[in-house]
Amino acid sequence: MTGWRRRAAALIWPTLGIAALLMVWALVHHAYGALVMPSLADTAAAFQRIAVSGALINALSSTLLHAVGGVLLGIAVGFALGLAGGLIVPLGAALAPIASIILAIPPIVWVVLSFLWFGVGGLGALITVAITTMPVIFAATLQGIRARDPLLAEMATVFRLPWRSRLFRITLPGLATVLAPALTTAIAISWKVALTAEVLGDGSGIGGRFAEARAHLDLAEAMAWIALVACLVLVVDQISLGSLRRWLLRAQPASPSALIEQPARCAAPPAATERRC
Repeated sequence: MTGWRRRAAALIWPTLGIAALLMVWALVHHAYGALVMPSLADTAAAFQRIAVSGALINALSSTLLHAVGGVLLGIAVGFALGLAGGLIVPLGAALAPIASIILAIPPIVWVVLSFLWFGVGGLGALITVAITTMPVIFAATLQGIRARDPLLAEMATVFRLPWRSRLFRITLPGLATVLAPALTTAIAISWKVALTAEVLGDGSGIGGRFAEARAHLDLAEAMAWIALVACLVLVVDQISLGSLRRWLLRAQPASPSALIEQPARCAAPPAATERRC
């Protein structure tokens, strides 16, 4: 498959998936009425009212701070701990059960605890997102380090490769298969936890606006906020992780021979058999 066909397929199929989702939305509205699912036109009109009223910018900035800021903190801490735990076996063995416990506790518990520790403002929601996403990245990084090829590590030691070469040509590409889906999962979790914290907290952000629309029984406005979150998830995922995920998936772990310069071919090899100098 050529490059332009691959790019076209990558654009067409997601578009068809979104179109199918909108079609199901319209069918549910047609079958059960506006009390169950508002029409697409009513939802679009509600979104227009939200944008004109000026509430969109404040809610959007607050939720982006909670979700994106929290997941970045969780990714940084989880990756650092997973990398250290993978390189230092006793440390990884000590941190693994702690991460499992944190991951097993429902996010709503961390929401309540964060409110008790940091208050119901923005810091509580941000810390909650970081706590719930950190174990996902830690587990993926730890597993990726443990599953790396020992021959590559031995080769790097023998040839005294600098730490940057080890990191960008051996370690990170080796984490591609496990870290890329973990990053996607962490992004999805961050939005769910951030909105839950906003609904239960001080009413800021998109979650707070959604709770307000629910209290007013305005289903069209509630669905408009949900549609906005869905669009944000797709946009943030592509902007923040799209290029990184493609690089990780493209940069497969190098073989030892690929990191060592090969001798040049003979200037005029024989026609029957190819020989090296």
